[in-house]
Amino acid sequence: MRTNAITDVAGVEVGHHQRIGDGWATGTTVVLLPPGSSGAVDGRGGAPGTRETDLLVPENLVDQVDAVCLSGGSAYGLAAADGVMRWFDERHRGMRIGAGEHEVVPIVPGAVIFDLPRSDWGNRPDADFGYLACTLAASGRVAQGCVGAGTGARVGSLKGGVGTASAEVDGFTVGALAVVNAAGEAVDPSTGRPWAADHEVDGEFGVTWPDRPGDVPTAPRTDLNTTVGVVAVDADLTKTECRRIAVAAQDGLARAIRPAHSMFDGDTVFAAATRARPLVAADAPFGPVARAAGLDRLCAAAAEVFARAVVHGVLSATSLAGLPAYRDAWNVSTSGNTGSRT
Repeated sequence: MRTNAITDVAGVEVGHHQRIGDGWATGTTVVLLPPGSSGAVDGRGGAPGTRETDLLVPENLVDQVDAVCLSGGSAYGLAAADGVMRWFDERHRGMRIGAGEHEVVPIVPGAVIFDLPRSDWGNRPDADFGYLACTLAASGRVAQGCVGAGTGARVGSLKGGVGTASAEVDGFTVGALAVVNAAGEAVDPSTGRPWAADHEVDGEFGVTWPDRPGDVPTAPRTDLNTTVGVVAVDADLTKTECRRIAVAAQDGLARAIRPAHSMFDGDTVFAAATRARPLVAADAPFGPVARAAGLDRLCAAAAEVFARAVVHGVLSATSLAGLPAYRDAWNVSTSGNTGSRT
């Protein structure tokens, strides 16, 4: 059953682990991929916090990705990926480098958001967060809002969070998961409409837009932020083709957040292809039949689903750590496919 989530891509699982209360408001989200998946990354922000992104450059050797780790905690939170590697190592999953079943190196790229002001200093994700997120990973419906890496997220003047969405194109499934934590705004403050509200599919947002200014108190800005995420597709794509998917997803981010890709954001999007189905050449807009035309339609879908995932992340969030949620600032009910915190 489709759940309008990245897990609609067969074999993809998502797990969250977070701590809230007693000086904590942060967490980690892990996207587990089926064996043999390829991957790439695109970074557009001026202040990224990443791990293993050079590995995903098309001209480099490794041609697989086992999981993507997204975490709070700024650069400290990169440690969460160590726990993801431990979880894979215990199951002998990873890039095989020797004859023994256990001789593997898990390929776990990752990125972090800046959410340090929402927790007491020193309270940030470590390797245990990544490990526990893996133990909770599952297919099916994905919890959204103030969970996992979105626990301490902020988007402009509002609380941010985790959002997800999916679409079908040419028989393929394209899914996105976004951790919405940006210096820019995801909502037009004069109307209460998310910038990407026009991307809605089948009433998924479940909101009657207020079309008026909201009650959004001015909170101190940090100007240190990052929106990170993953786009997955069940097509058989190369690393270079995955890179085009990631580039397109950044277009979706820019549609949904204004401004995006600033010097103070570390906007990073990973793309993964499970290679389950061949990408069949389609009629190109010019010249002969070309594989590139089929890829182009997947790229267009990647931009759209990432923008929708951003909207879901904002609508699903609840007020936390002094940051107002969208539903409170505009006093609206978000009854669409926005998931939950559990």
